[in-house]
Parts: sequence; structure tokens; C-alpha cells
Amino acid sequence: MRFGIDVAQQRISWDDLVTRVQAVEELGFEGAWGFDHFQPMYGDGPGECFDGMTTLAALAGQTSRIRLGLLVAGVTYRHPSIFATQAITIDHASHGRLDLSIGAAWFDGEHTALGIPFPSTGRRFDLLEDALEIVTRLMTGERVSYDGKMVSLQNAQVLPAPVQRPHPPIWIGGSGRKRTLPLAARFADVWHTYGSPAQLTELSAHLDGLARDAGRDPKAIVRAASLSLSEGWDDVRRNADTMRDIGIGYLVCGWPGEGQDRVAEFAQKIMGEYA
Repeated sequence: MRFGIDVAQQRISWDDLVTRVQAVEELGFEGAWGFDHFQPMYGDGPGECFDGMTTLAALAGQTSRIRLGLLVAGVTYRHPSIFATQAITIDHASHGRLDLSIGAAWFDGEHTALGIPFPSTGRRFDLLEDALEIVTRLMTGERVSYDGKMVSLQNAQVLPAPVQRPHPPIWIGGSGRKRTLPLAARFADVWHTYGSPAQLTELSAHLDGLARDAGRDPKAIVRAASLSLSEGWDDVRRNADTMRDIGIGYLVCGWPGEGQDRVAEFAQKIMGEYA
């Protein structure tokens, strides 16, 4: 089982964020995960919140081993072709340490406040499907065309190709059976979601069937979930045991309210028992 940690780039100064990421790299976590929002997602009142993709690019130069990603990049925030070129840039800047996650976005209030268009749910998933097609095609480095539902390509090419071939690992988050899971079955290297063990087991089995229908080996899709570090060690271990037993291969640890001391306290135990 592999472990990443949500470093939560909100209500924190830039220098403190860098210190936090460098600390979790030293502690042995595989991945440092931010989010893709422009306003704080929890806590009261205004506060610092750094853009997701440029944060990853900057952190690439402040780290050497840990993988970098967002849970998850919202498809509404960037044109898919721009998103692809940003991802390639981060992949090169990090020497192949980018995990590329993407989702349909959900926070309508943020879009309204900042003047960002927020299409209907169906249209956002159309855009997500286009984005996945565009990212994977552009990352071949070849000239490609694509007739999309919302965005199309015409004899397009971006260079260089990414360091990671054929592309950085694609993460798709969510549990929707109508659109999310079918897209995960086609495109995802890692599928991340939330829920009870029973729900995760049922959804994972459904994803298996969709992957086989898409001509893919279900085992090629890593299952990922989240784990809180705000509880006592016995509870953390019990939850990790349960996730491992139902086939979860990657756990993203939530940054605890107690902060870095709690992370350091649990890191050695987590890595010793599960990594």
C-alpha cells in the first residue's frame, strides 16, 4: 500500500507550505497532494489559497523525490489544451513526478464569485470527456485531431512530450455510475473516491466490469481512498487495515488539525506497517 498526504495549500503562507511539503517528503510519503480551488474550502473568513497547477510547478523545484498532484484539477478552470501543456511543463520541471488528476468540478459558488463559467452537470462531464481525450492525444507528441462535444482539436501538436510515457498517471475521482466510472474505466490509472468499505467494494466491482467492457484489465486501475490522521493511532490503523483488505492500494492522508507533529508521529508507524 502507498501513502500520500494532502498538504492543504490554504490558510498558510507560501514558505510554510514549502516547509510542509519538504517535511512530508523527508518523512517518506510518496505523494504531496493539493487541491484545485481559489478560495479556502474550510475555516471561517478570507484566507490564503494558492492556485493548484502553478503551486505544483513551483514545488517541483523545491523537492526532489516526492510525487506531486491535485485532488482533483477542475476541468472548468482551464481550457483542456492549456491544461495539457501545463501538465507537461510540470512533468518536465519535476523530472517525471506529476500525478495528473482531473474531475468535473463542483463548487458553483466559487465559479460565480470569480466569473468563471459553470455549465450544467451534463455539460461539465462532456467537457471532462473531451479533456481526457485531448490530454492523452496531445501527450503523444504527434499531430492529432479530435471532434469533441465541447472542445475539438484540428491538426494540433504540443512539444515536448511528457517525461512519463505515454503520459503522467491519470487519476479520476468520483463515484457516479453514469459518467464518472465509465470514464475511469477508459482512462484512469488510479481511481479515487470516498465512502464506506461496503460502498467502495461495490463501486470497485462495478468499475471492474466497466474496465473489462472497455477492453482493459481491471487490475491496471489502482484504487485509492482517503484516510484521516486526526484520530488516534488505533483508529488510523483499523481504517488502514480495512482499506487494504478491500483492495485499496493508495491512501491519501488528510492533514490533521494538530499539524506537522501529528504527521511525524504517524509517519513512521504507517510506513513501517503498510508501505
